[in-house]
Amino acid sequence: MNEPIIEINQVTYDYPDRRVLNNVSFTVEQGQFLAIVGENGSGKSTLIKCMLGLLNPKGSIRLFGQNQSNFNDWWRISYVSQKAASFNSGFPVTVAEVVEMGLYAKKGLFRRVTKQDREKVKTALETVGMWERRDSKVGDLSGGQQQRVFIARALVNDPDLMILDEPTVGVDQRYVKEFYEILEELRRDKKRTFVLVTHDIHFVSKLVTDVIHLVDGRLGCNCGIKEYWELDEQTIRSLYPVPGRVLIHEGEGVQ
Repeated sequence: MNEPIIEINQVTYDYPDRRVLNNVSFTVEQGQFLAIVGENGSGKSTLIKCMLGLLNPKGSIRLFGQNQSNFNDWWRISYVSQKAASFNSGFPVTVAEVVEMGLYAKKGLFRRVTKQDREKVKTALETVGMWERRDSKVGDLSGGQQQRVFIARALVNDPDLMILDEPTVGVDQRYVKEFYEILEELRRDKKRTFVLVTHDIHFVSKLVTDVIHLVDGRLGCNCGIKEYWELDEQTIRSLYPVPGRVLIHEGEGVQ
């Protein structure tokens, strides 16, 4: 059994007008690539915010074996958010400077960037194929190139856990494939753990090892990706409570 990276135990969270998460429990182990799926409003992004310590839910969350309230090694966790919500592309900052920002979680905001830090920036940008554009303004890049830069920023501290919240929202469709190709390269490092919020489980199914499906803030399903595609019709209808027919094609999974 691998080391537990995230342990969610009976987590519940309420906004003033409604309950968004309802008694959610699961564990993410080292090396897993977990996809969190569900309809809009099912609690996916709220769950991510709870993991990152941005919200204070009922229940308990443990990170790398420590209670979240006692956890200080946040540099071990990197976060790639929805591009449109996370960055003003008109801000005059270069590719290299954006990636350097990822160092602050570990070294502090006011310490000088060292030669070793610059080597880390170079390595991260080379990993995503953006070293040649290091002096370019981020606002001059395509949507796909910008997301490569944000991945590099997330990688610069060599994190043990990467959390991605619908990272291709707002990115032109032609760049989505190359974004996930980079994740596939990173996936080959078995030591690194991924948590991905996505609406398109079909597109990333080759990357994913496990799936959590939220339904109205409840844990509707927690299983391996192979088991997810082999769910019976009754379970599928409980996960997708909308009218329609369920067609199961042998060898292709649910349609």
